Amino acid sequence: MNLSERNKELMKKFETMINTADKKLANELVAPDAPFYTPASPKPLYGGEGYLSVVHWMREGFSDVQWHIKDMIADDEKVAVHWDLTGTHDGNFLGISPTGNKISVSVMNFYYFNKDGKVTNDIAAEGMIGILRGIGAVK
Repeated sequence: MNLSERNKELMKKFETMINTADKKLANELVAPDAPFYTPASPKPLYGGEGYLSVVHWMREGFSDVQWHIKDMIADDEKVAVHWDLTGTHDGNFLGISPTGNKISVSVMNFYYFNKDGKVTNDIAAEGMIGILRGIGAVK
């Protein structure tokens, strides 16, 4: 199996990890020094547990949140993933009280891998949210 195929297989496991919040799988798939960011933390969170902190943060507002791979493209060092993010807004999220609204959002992320096949970085394409942040409509 070449590295791009390996990375695609790892992303399928990653999908399982984020949808189940599996700590063992997170530590298997994510490098311990990999930084991750969330609006809920002013400092980066590191490693598998840090990544799961982002997942848990999302679940505070959307208890049934799920990520599904729609498409991905890989090379030897990175994978671009087009996700479908779904959930029900049943908890406070970014200061917004639960609405009960169901969401289905298209999300794009780039994941970078080290030579050991562990995720070292996750870059999210912000799209419209970046524009809304830029004009001060959201934090």
